[in-house]
Amino acid sequence: MRAKPPPDGELNVMDSILGLDSAASLRVTGASPARGSLRVPGDKSVSHRALLLSAIARGTSTITGLSLGQDVTHTRRVIGRFGVSVTCTGDGRVRVEGPVRHEPDDVLDHGNAGTGIRLTAGVCAGIDGLSVLTGDQYLRRRPMDRIAEPLRAMGATVAGREDGRLAPLVIRGGNLTGITYAPPQASAQVKSALLLAGLSARGITTVEEIHPTRRHTEEMLTEFGGRVTVDGMRVSVEPGELSATDVVVPGDPSQAAFWAVAALLADQGEVAVDGLYTGPGRSDFVQILQRMGADITFDLATGTLTVRSSRLRAVEITAEDIPGIVDEIPVLAMAAAVAEGTTVISGAAELRAKESDRIASTAGMLRAFGAQVTETEDGMVIEGGARLRPARVDSHGDHRIAMTAAVAGACAADGATVIDGWDSVATSYPGFAQHLVQLTGTTPAAGDA
Repeated sequence: MRAKPPPDGELNVMDSILGLDSAASLRVTGASPARGSLRVPGDKSVSHRALLLSAIARGTSTITGLSLGQDVTHTRRVIGRFGVSVTCTGDGRVRVEGPVRHEPDDVLDHGNAGTGIRLTAGVCAGIDGLSVLTGDQYLRRRPMDRIAEPLRAMGATVAGREDGRLAPLVIRGGNLTGITYAPPQASAQVKSALLLAGLSARGITTVEEIHPTRRHTEEMLTEFGGRVTVDGMRVSVEPGELSATDVVVPGDPSQAAFWAVAALLADQGEVAVDGLYTGPGRSDFVQILQRMGADITFDLATGTLTVRSSRLRAVEITAEDIPGIVDEIPVLAMAAAVAEGTTVISGAAELRAKESDRIASTAGMLRAFGAQVTETEDGMVIEGGARLRPARVDSHGDHRIAMTAAVAGACAADGATVIDGWDSVATSYPGFAQHLVQLTGTTPAAGDA
C-alpha cells in the first residue's frame, strides 16, 4: 500500500466539507472540457482496512493519506469506541495505538459505509463482548445476512432486523472456530470480514471465491504481520496477533474513473491523475474503457492514469467483469450512453443492494440526460449515440450517481444541470466540486441559483 503522500495543502478540507460538497443540491454549467492533472483522495477501501488493522495490532501505527470522506471518518470514530487511541496529527497523518482493549462502549454508527460495517462486524465477532452496529437510513437497507451467516458458523451470535438480514446488528463475539466458506456472491467485504474474524479463531479460516475480488485485506494483513496464504481462489488466515506498522494510503482508482470519463466525453479533453493504487482488482475499468476504444493508459510504476478524449464504441459487460468494476458501473454506463452501438451490462444484480438500487438509479440518470436505456433484472441495455443534455437528477443518496451526474452535466450541451442529494458526495470525495472547477473551469453552485 505504498505511494507518495499528497503534497501538503493540496486539498482544502474545511472548504470542501463546509462548502459545496455539503450542499443539498449542486448546479453545474455544461460544455466545459476537462483538462489538467490532480490527485484524488486516499483510497476508501484501503483507508477502512488501515484503521481497523491498526486498531487490532499491538503498538502504534501511523497512517498517511487517509481518505477524508465521511465513510472513513465513521470508521475512525468507531475504533475509538474500543478503547483505541486515535490522534490526528498536524501534518495530516493519523496515529492509532492498539490493540483493541474492550468491547465497544457505545453503539457503532457507520453512517453510509457498507465496507465499514461489514469489516467491523468481523472484528466484533472476534472480541469477547457485545457490539451493536448500525448506520444511516441507506445502510440499514443493505443486506447483512451475507456476513451474519458465516460469522454464526464460526461461533459468533449475530442478531438483527429480519433475523440479521438488516442492521442494526447485535454481535456477541469470542470463542470462534475457523471454517472454510464459499460466499455465494463475489464480495471482498464478506471475505474480509471472515479473515478479520479468523485472526481470533481456533484453527485456519479459509474463503473460497467464485470470482477474484480486490486483495486489500490480504495485502495489508501481511504488512501487519498476519499469516495469510493465497492459493488461486482460496484465501486462508491463521490466528495470531498483528504488529503495528506504518501505512501510506494511495489514491482511489474508483474516484479517478470519474475524471477519466470526463476527459473522454469532452472535446479536446485530457486528464492525468497521479499516485493511484496499482495493485490487482482496482483498475479493471481501464480495460473496459480500452475495449471501448479509449485513449487511456495506466502507468503501474508511478500510479499515473492518463486519458484523452476519444470516440467510443459499445461493449458487452458480463458477470465476470462486474467484481472488478462494481463501483464504476454508473460512470461507465454514462460513457456507454455516448458510445457508438448498444452496450449490454449483465450479471450485476449486486448493484441493486448498494447505497441505492444502482441499476434503477443509473438508468434513471441516463434517461434524464437524454439516453435510451432499458433495465434488466441484473443489468441494463444502453443505446449509444446520445447527445447529453442538461438535466435534473436525484442521487437517491448515492455518491457515485451524484458524481457521475456532475461529470455528465459538465460535458452536456450549454445549459445547467441540477443534482439533488449532492451532500451524499461528502461520504467519499469531499473536494469533488472543487476538483471539477480545477479541471473544467465550470462554476458549480449550491442549489438552483
